[in-house]
Parts: sequence; C-alpha cells; structure tokens
Amino acid sequence: MIKNKCILALVLVISVICSGHSQEDKNDIQSNTPLDSIRLSDPFILADENFSTYYMTGTGGKLWKSKDLKYWTGPFDIVQHDPDSWMGKNPMIWAAEIHKYKDNYYYFATFTNRNKKIDTVNGNVIERRASHVLVSDRPEGPYVPMEDPTYLPPDKPTLDGTLWVNKQGTPYMIYCHEWLQNLNGTMEKIELKPDLSGSVGKGKILFKASDSPWSKEYSETGEIVPNKVTDGPWLFRTQTGKLGMLWTSWVFDNYVQGVAYSKSGTLDGPWIQEEDPITPPNYGHGMLFRTFNGKLLMSLHSHRADENGNFIRIPQLLEVDDSGDKIIVGKAFY
Repeated sequence: MIKNKCILALVLVISVICSGHSQEDKNDIQSNTPLDSIRLSDPFILADENFSTYYMTGTGGKLWKSKDLKYWTGPFDIVQHDPDSWMGKNPMIWAAEIHKYKDNYYYFATFTNRNKKIDTVNGNVIERRASHVLVSDRPEGPYVPMEDPTYLPPDKPTLDGTLWVNKQGTPYMIYCHEWLQNLNGTMEKIELKPDLSGSVGKGKILFKASDSPWSKEYSETGEIVPNKVTDGPWLFRTQTGKLGMLWTSWVFDNYVQGVAYSKSGTLDGPWIQEEDPITPPNYGHGMLFRTFNGKLLMSLHSHRADENGNFIRIPQLLEVDDSGDKIIVGKAFY
C-alpha cells in the first residue's frame, strides 16, 4: 500500500506537469464532436458521477469527454507507460477500459510491442501482447504503472482484459488467450491483488471459441466450422441476479457479438452460450453502463470496410433491458 501511495503521489506531480499543454496540443483537441463523427474501435464509456461526466476510451488509448453522450471533446493523451518495460517506447494500445475501483481509477488495456517476438505458429510470427493495468487518482489520468511488471505469462499473447469483482469482493481480470497461438481462442480469468497492482496465481479457462453455436467460418476444405476468435469480454448481472458475459467473434465475414450465461452464477460456470448473436451483423465489442438518468446502454462499434479494405469503426449506443434473466438489446439510443 505504501508503494501505491508513492505512485499516486507521482501521478499528482505528473498531472501538474502535463496540465501545461503546448498550443499545438490544444489545437488537436476537438470540441462538440458528434459521436457518429468519431472513429473508434472498442468504445468503452465510464459514467463518472464524481465529475458528472462520461469518459470514453478504446483502441488507440485516447480519451474523449462528454456531458450528454451526444457531443464529445477530445482526444486526450492519458497513458504514461514505462518505456523501459516489456512494452517498449511506443506500444500499440487496444481495447482500453477505465474502471472506478475503491478510491482510484484503473486503466485496463492491451499493449503490443511489435519488436518482441514470442512464438511462431503455422508460419505466423506472434508479437509480445498482453493485458495490463495502470492507475490514476482521476478519470482523466495520467495513468501510470503499478507494482507488477507483468500480469500474465510473457510467452502467451493475451488481450481485451476487463475487471470483474465477485460477490465476495475478490477482483479478477477476464481476458482472451489469442487464437493465433492456441488456434481456438479462450476466455480466461485470473485473480488480481486487492489493489489491482498485480495478479495472483495462474489463469483458468472459462470457455473456448468453439463452444459457441453461432460463430462460424469456412475451413481450408470448405466445411463450416466454429470460428476460432474470442474477443471483448464484458461481464454483467441482470436485475434478477443472472451472471452473463458479452463477447464477440465472427459469423463468416460478419463481426458479431454474442452472450453466455453462467449456470452457477459464478465465474467458474459452466458457461452456457446463447444460440444466436445478440447484436445485428457487424456490431461488436460491447460493454454496458447506466446513464446518469439510470438508463442501461450498450456501447459498441459498428464495423465495415471501405473500398480499399480498410475497417471503419464508429461508436454506437443501443438501449438494453436487463429486467429478466437475459438481456434484450433494443433500439439505438438516439
């Protein structure tokens, strides 16, 4: 705890230093930007009552702010990783999330160092990629490292880590072991230290991509087989207490989100997959949050390719009903 207090003191010092943005940095900040004008994968929204502000982050590691979910200001730089760590000087940042936990804010994200190679499978060179957690005392950061230099095995590509705290108050990271290495992506859990500064023990598999009845692809011989991708876990409880997990995969060329429910009501499952996806085709990597008025929304991105094959991903908000044992996804929020 002493070490973490020192780190938070460092955060305050860095915050003062970083408050003096250059004029060039200020010119890069956009105001009153409509949500559908933002290009962002894996949009995560924290509704923070302390500041009466919605904070959105995602792939790329930037931050946007809004008071009404319609118009946004950003993007702001908020990550200050250790360049001498395994991440290197300029890591890729994917699927970032901001969680308020006890007295601090925690930044869960996937970092990739493309200069470090950890494996080769079926001719694919696998880069060093892992879910990691940074900390700040403010939602706007800056987010800095904590105690453990790694949370997950260095020879294992992992991604899309998210926070879940069970009924006993024990925190866990839920994450994916990437299919590029195991050829059948898995959803896994690992216990975290009480202050989230590191992990405890080893990870455990919750389910595999092939467990899904809805995700599909063609094999090399043209047969229809389960898709091998697990992506974007998000855990929730319905108002009746049912434990569920959103996660994303593919139905042939369509990026789609499904849902699984735990039969035991705990992380250990067994996890029962719904028969059909829960979102329209080419919507995925979702999470749930409540507005300041109490409405439950799903934040996710739409997914399409332009004429050059480049992906265009735009944040979307959908209304959700969680009054029963299973969530029901409704209309667009606006």
